[in-house]
Amino acid sequence: MTIQPGDRIPEVTLKHIDDGVQTIDTRTLFDGKKVVLFAVPGAFTPTCSEQHLPGFVQHFDDFRGRGIEVACMAVNDPFVMHAWGEDQHVPDGLMMLSDGNGDFARALGLEMDATGYGMGTRSKRFALYAEDGVVRQLHVESPGEFRVSSAEHVLAALA
Repeated sequence: MTIQPGDRIPEVTLKHIDDGVQTIDTRTLFDGKKVVLFAVPGAFTPTCSEQHLPGFVQHFDDFRGRGIEVACMAVNDPFVMHAWGEDQHVPDGLMMLSDGNGDFARALGLEMDATGYGMGTRSKRFALYAEDGVVRQLHVESPGEFRVSSAEHVLAALA
């Protein structure tokens, strides 16, 4: 079942690179904070690299100015996420999270089967806004689309 506004973020661990591979659990990531988490089907893929991540990089200060932390997640390993972040000039503070086995995407009910593209199980493209570990807004894209999970759309929805 897909997570909905009002639901608590499930407890899962993710990985990121910060002086080596680090593990972070979703409680640490979300509890006591305002967080926008956006997910992409894959690092270095066209829409993800040309539009989705760049929008959040461009508007990062707008989110931070509202006291909102920003995190990007994909079903990729932490080394790929780190390299992608460097390639995209991600600012300090925008976390590049690895959901390497798709555990978090599955726990959210937002996994997708991309085996037809040779990519296995991935995350759907989405953005969510959570306060203190509770989902307040959820923007899930239809297959092949990029509209409602953009930084601009999420900012407008927070207004």
